[in-house]
Amino acid sequence: MTTEALFQWSDSYKVGIQEVDEQHKELVNMLNALHNAIVNHRAKESARRILDQLAEYTRTHFLLEESLMRVTHYGGFEAHKKQHEELIKQVQDLQAKLDSGTATITFELLHFLKGWLTHHINESDKRFGAHFAQANNLQGYANWSNEVETTMKKKAWWKFW
Repeated sequence: MTTEALFQWSDSYKVGIQEVDEQHKELVNMLNALHNAIVNHRAKESARRILDQLAEYTRTHFLLEESLMRVTHYGGFEAHKKQHEELIKQVQDLQAKLDSGTATITFELLHFLKGWLTHHINESDKRFGAHFAQANNLQGYANWSNEVETTMKKKAWWKFW
């Protein structure tokens, strides 16, 4: 049994950085997989595994964004990084509660994650995307970008970072 996706990706979410946009699509896919597991009553067998993958992938995604911010000397770096750290802390707290049996993966959690991701992309990431598009000092970016693109083509590429 399948269900309608929780989060429909659209080009309106693009921030204009190919690697970041591709990773955002993957985060959306993972949220939809988690939603599907819950709707199809597979939460116990697969939801925690999907949440763990989502958490790992999110940390890797944040590292990419933060690296690009450093390369382009983004003035909003510290505030953006703090948002990343706060979400990671919330997810770690949830994982601890799941381990102790004091929480379950619910639709409320999914809607929180969807809302956080939507807001973060549309606000913080798009601000950075605009900065990135105007950054003048990107001489090393082309080679770095090619290396990232090659790595992304590998299965489960985020595990290699």
